[in-house]
Amino acid sequence: MGARAGTSRSRETPARRREQILDHAARIAIAHGLESVTLRAVAEPLGVQPSLVHHYFSSSEALVIAAFERAIASERSGLFDSAGTPTRRLATMIRRVESGDAIHLARFWLNARNLSRFRPELARSVAEQERLDRDALVAILREGVASGEFACPDPLVACIRIFIAIDGVGAYANDLEDFAHAAFRHFVTDVAAWAVGVAPEGLRREVDAVA
Repeated sequence: MGARAGTSRSRETPARRREQILDHAARIAIAHGLESVTLRAVAEPLGVQPSLVHHYFSSSEALVIAAFERAIASERSGLFDSAGTPTRRLATMIRRVESGDAIHLARFWLNARNLSRFRPELARSVAEQERLDRDALVAILREGVASGEFACPDPLVACIRIFIAIDGVGAYANDLEDFAHAAFRHFVTDVAAWAVGVAPEGLRREVDAVA
């Protein structure tokens, strides 16, 4: 059995093996935090030696950064790649944030930003992922302005305001008890409505209508 397992592992192409390592590292990062992403922690469940992981990633820090970027890219797709009108796409993003479905993402960002205070390479990666998130949201807002759904003269300004609201709510992600006040539950919706120039009640209805 051991010989067959070794043979199976040897058949993996380098590109495929790297993807397996990276996917597993990203799952560890989301579930347990970036500080849990080590050569050994990634290698053991895959049945390989840490030296093999090191072959694909020059250092533990390189592995951590790659895991962070992979995890965020996957989450970005879930937040911004929905179908429908710009209003529906914005509402879908807000729904995920306000429903608690993305609380793991809020915790992950808190984790990354905290660690990046002391790790310059990670800080640069965090800044780049933030830029990509802004680009994704600005694209939705620009479509909304072009279609007449939104009335914000500068979509980037609106985007920044919305993300500040999301980050503000996300700062409470590690609280032991939920804070159920409507002002908190709908804070991102209300700020987004103000930012894009629509009625809060209308955007709340759109958010509530998202399945």
